[in-house]
Amino acid sequence: MRIPIVALAVALVVSAGCGDHRGDKAATPPSTGQYVFVWAGDSAEKESDFITVIDASPSSPRYGTVVTTLPTGVAGSHPHHTEDVIAPNGHLLANGFHAGRTWLFDLSSPTAPKIVTSFDSAAGFSHPHTFMRLANGNVLATFQYAADSSPSSRGHAGQGMPMGGGNRTTGGLVEMDERGTVIRSARAADSSIADKRIYPYSVLPIPALDRAVSTTTDMDSDNVKATGQWIQLWRFSDLKLLRSVALAPGPRGDENQLTGEPRLLADGKSVYVHTFNCGIYLLHGLESDQPTSKLVYSFKGKYCGVPLRVGNFWLQTVSYAHALVALDISDPEHPREVSRVDVGDDEQPHWIASDSTGRRIVMNSAGGGSGNRLFIIDFDPTTGALTMDGRFRDHGASRPGVRFSQRQWAPGKSYTAIPHGAVFSLSSF
Repeated sequence: MRIPIVALAVALVVSAGCGDHRGDKAATPPSTGQYVFVWAGDSAEKESDFITVIDASPSSPRYGTVVTTLPTGVAGSHPHHTEDVIAPNGHLLANGFHAGRTWLFDLSSPTAPKIVTSFDSAAGFSHPHTFMRLANGNVLATFQYAADSSPSSRGHAGQGMPMGGGNRTTGGLVEMDERGTVIRSARAADSSIADKRIYPYSVLPIPALDRAVSTTTDMDSDNVKATGQWIQLWRFSDLKLLRSVALAPGPRGDENQLTGEPRLLADGKSVYVHTFNCGIYLLHGLESDQPTSKLVYSFKGKYCGVPLRVGNFWLQTVSYAHALVALDISDPEHPREVSRVDVGDDEQPHWIASDSTGRRIVMNSAGGGSGNRLFIIDFDPTTGALTMDGRFRDHGASRPGVRFSQRQWAPGKSYTAIPHGAVFSLSSF
């Protein structure tokens, strides 16, 4: 269902943040991301959700300052996942998960963001989560629930924000254009397995193998019966569900639960799947009828956020350790830690994305920590070394990071915002 853009006319661009940048001239890697866009919302769910623009050019005198903020006119949608990168046309899809609503932003003029449209249910499914751009310009998206489900409007898997139950049934995959017009779709329900609690979370299309891999964690952290240990294998060409595979537990017994993000490895045919319970599983044989899975690494703790593969390195946010960790995965069967950046006990890293060089990482602290900052981390794709960018900070602050707590996000209104999806601008803009 489309939501008329007229309803969003109240969304005005307002200026936020001020102050000259400190004059530190420390060397930083070259970057194509001159701005960072962050999708965020009021922690009290009273003020409008918004996308904000932050100066991310290391040579700028306003490095780390908020340039402008665009409210959606809707409060409490729970800003959650965006795309990993901005599309070539400068557009970005961002979901407000509690509301089951997705916004399409035009960020082609970085300092003057615009709302193009918004949409909610599609093809009989609701609550979209992950969006993956395809070579044909369309988007492959996961929708967690069937549209006739009645989930509560609160929650986020793994972050202690309960949704409180609700009657829901399995969603599916939808190929659509960026405005939500359906091209094709398929249900994720699998009659061959006893566990009916399949809720599509993230998806990785692999057209070269005619495959797609999806994960199954329910965003409702109160739904403890939905342990999300399943991954699903699809034929990409017609979105036929081929198989649902339960990952095997590791020594701790639950590393396989809450499957999260699948990432294609350098060989173009193997996949790592991370779990929010801090396991990393290697998938082989995806093009066959009998794919295999193996636990190859686990972190301490039970909450690991969004990962990123850059070349032969796996970057993992580990909330329990308050850190971003780099693993050398040149031997995928035997990953090994080579670097980490600690961000403080009051931070719980969750989301990460890189600029187009792979040398700069933007990372939020949406995992429930009180610090609530946004960081930029420098990354060496040759050695795997991670280094905190100490210059990316609020004016006069004693520690790195741009805070989202108690900041003026609208004229005359200061409040705490929770950042989630964050991406760098494109070099061509």
